[in-house]
Amino acid sequence: MLSYRKFAYVYDQLMEDMPYPDWIRFARTAWEKHGMPKSVVELGCGTGSITIPLVNSGFEVTGIDLSADMLSVARRKLEGTPQGHRLFREGSVRWVQQDMRSWELPEQVDSVISFCDCVNYLLEEKDIRSAFARTYNGLKEGGTFLFDVHHPNTLLRYDEEQPFVLDEREVSYIWTCDLDERRMEIEHHLSIFARDDQDRTIYRRFEETHVQRGYDPEWMKVELIKAGFRDVKCYADFEWTEACQDASRLFYVAVK
Repeated sequence: MLSYRKFAYVYDQLMEDMPYPDWIRFARTAWEKHGMPKSVVELGCGTGSITIPLVNSGFEVTGIDLSADMLSVARRKLEGTPQGHRLFREGSVRWVQQDMRSWELPEQVDSVISFCDCVNYLLEEKDIRSAFARTYNGLKEGGTFLFDVHHPNTLLRYDEEQPFVLDEREVSYIWTCDLDERRMEIEHHLSIFARDDQDRTIYRRFEETHVQRGYDPEWMKVELIKAGFRDVKCYADFEWTEACQDASRLFYVAVK
C-alpha cells in the first residue's frame, strides 16, 4: 500500500483539474436511488477534496487514509473554511489514519465511498477481499458502497502514451510508467519539482513511485457478491450507463 509523504504537500496543486464535483454528483445520484445517508466513510480521503464538500453539505463524514501527511493537509484545509472549526467541534467530521484493508470504526455507517481509483492501489486479490469484507462489516443494513477503479485498458493506455510532462510555475513533473501486463500492474515513476516556500528562486526535486493494479471487472463484481453485497452494479465514466470495454473508469455501486 502507498503511504504519501512529501507528495501530500503538492498533491492539491497536481490534482487541481481532477473532477471532484463529478464524483460528488455521482455519489449523490446513487444515494437518491438507494437512500440518502447521514453518516459516510471515505476510504482514501487524501487531502479531503471530497470529504470537506460533503461535510459542508451536512453529512457526517469520517475521512480514512493511510497517510498521516495527507490527513494533516486535510485538517488544515477544513480549518481554513468558514465553518471548519465549528464542524470539527460538533463532530461532523473525523480524520482517522487506517489501512482500507483493515479499517474499523466503533459504529456502522450509512455509506462508504472510495473514489479517485484508490482501490487500484490494492495490489493483491486478498487485499481486495479484505477491503470488501471490512466495508461490508462497517455498513448498516441497506447501506451503500460506492467506488471507482481504472479499467485495465486504462493502464494499457498509460503505458502506451507515456511519458507525461507538466510544466507549471509552482510545480512540474516528469512521469513515466512500467507495465507488467501479466499482472496488469503499473508502476508510475514521478520526478517532481516544487518551488521552495522560503526561497522562491529554488525548486526542490523529489521522487515518487506509485503502483496500481487493474482487475477484471466481472471478477470485482463476483468478489463484492461473495463479501455479502446483494445488489451490485457497474457503470462507466461518471454516467449511469453499463460499463463496457471502452470505459476509462469503472464505477461500482453495491448495496448491503
